[in-house]
Amino acid sequence: MPETQLTINGKAISVKDGTTVAAAVLMAGFSAFRRSVSGEPRGPLCGMGICYECRVAIDGESYARSCQIVCRPGMRVTTS
Repeated sequence: MPETQLTINGKAISVKDGTTVAAAVLMAGFSAFRRSVSGEPRGPLCGMGICYECRVAIDGESYARSCQIVCRPGMRVTTS
């Protein structure tokens, strides 16, 4: 199956085409996608874009719901 290469927090990763950014972040070994206002690590809960807990920065654009976005070649993802 074809694969897509992207970078997550500076770590190069290759995933199957069609993989969501949320799945790629988890496969790369990161469980904290963002921090709450009190500093606690947060990660995906619903997996369908309703809870907003999976927000990351993609190619410099903050607040992207990673469970709703399919990985693209060369994408740069940053968690907080």
